[in-house]
Amino acid sequence: MKKLTKMGAVSALSLIVGASAAFAENIKIAFIDPLSGPFASTGTNGLHQFEFAVEYMINDKGGVLDGQTMEVVGFDNKTSPKESLIQLQVAIDQGIRYIVQGNSSGVAHALTEAIDKHNRRNPDSRVLFLNYAAVDPALTNENCNFWHFRFDANADIKMDALTDVIAENQDIKDVYIIGQDYSFGKAVSAAANSMLKEKRPDIEVVGDELHPIGKVKDFTPYARKVVQSGADAVITGNWGADMLGLGKSIIENGFEGPIYTYYAAGSGMTAAFGESGKDRIRLIAQGAINPIGSEEARDLYNAFLKKYPEGNIDQSRIFNTIGMLSKAIEQAGTADDVVAVASQLEGMEYDSMWGGTLYMRPQDHQLIQDMHIAVHTNDDIEFDYDQSGFGVKNESTIEMASKDIATSCEMQRPDPS
Repeated sequence: MKKLTKMGAVSALSLIVGASAAFAENIKIAFIDPLSGPFASTGTNGLHQFEFAVEYMINDKGGVLDGQTMEVVGFDNKTSPKESLIQLQVAIDQGIRYIVQGNSSGVAHALTEAIDKHNRRNPDSRVLFLNYAAVDPALTNENCNFWHFRFDANADIKMDALTDVIAENQDIKDVYIIGQDYSFGKAVSAAANSMLKEKRPDIEVVGDELHPIGKVKDFTPYARKVVQSGADAVITGNWGADMLGLGKSIIENGFEGPIYTYYAAGSGMTAAFGESGKDRIRLIAQGAINPIGSEEARDLYNAFLKKYPEGNIDQSRIFNTIGMLSKAIEQAGTADDVVAVASQLEGMEYDSMWGGTLYMRPQDHQLIQDMHIAVHTNDDIEFDYDQSGFGVKNESTIEMASKDIATSCEMQRPDPS
């Protein structure tokens, strides 16, 4: 038998190790969102949902393509655009080709611009940005690009649905609009003013202001202005600690009307509002939790609670994101060629376990889906939030909301060569 020389043995070992590494390589997804600071609970809950989605929906079912698994890697951006760009570069340097982010449209703007520049300069290491919650309309309008896909409805789509409901309520004559002082908060204000004027010109906006994001410790001065205005209803796009602080203060200062919101459930907020928010807080959301959208969704939610007994699935769009990404990878036949994967995402129709068919509109990469108006309650709740006994229950549904909404996006696609 021929003996291996020392060098030959090393070379053989290297081949074995290299082959094993290639076989074990998985598809990594960088989660760039707050894992510390005032919005840490929101980011951590989102990370847990992404981690569970890839394990339950993908890895436990054999992976994608030839058995490749997925892995979500968390990067703490502290809700800072500057820190997000640092973490983006770290992720790219680690060979990660898929980026997910959702908390703060300011961060999303920074990421989408940086990714566009990186992909034009580095065609061999391109990445895709899967935006699961940053909803400034500009991201799929004047600031759109081929590398960005939004899996949440944008602020205008959500406001269109909310103002339909408000317009039908003849008891509402005066509205107070309040939000966080950045691109998303401004978009919510602009859409609310415009759509209310169109649908109910008799409604008066008696207050319209913005406050610093993540910096207000006591919302009492803002709440008192809301109460003193005589408003019948409040509209806010606040999220995380700012939503909880504002909502609690408004209620505690005596406001008795409905509070229409975008993100007022889960991450401790539902438990904190408790009885005080019952039949008062309403939110626009995608996905059906109460009642649940399907038996498949019920099984997934129960499995999630076994792993995270104190957790919530309050962002069903996270599971849609992973489901659509895996479908696109399978159809493209590769996870490495992100242009091929993006091309499969464009125009994709996807049957969501949470109810309805989703459509990724190719002209602007905005997901079109059913939207629901839900109410904070403890009546007829199968899945509560925060182990509180309270949850959100759908009151009405807008099918394929704003499917034909106009877009100013002028998509520049990469050279197919």
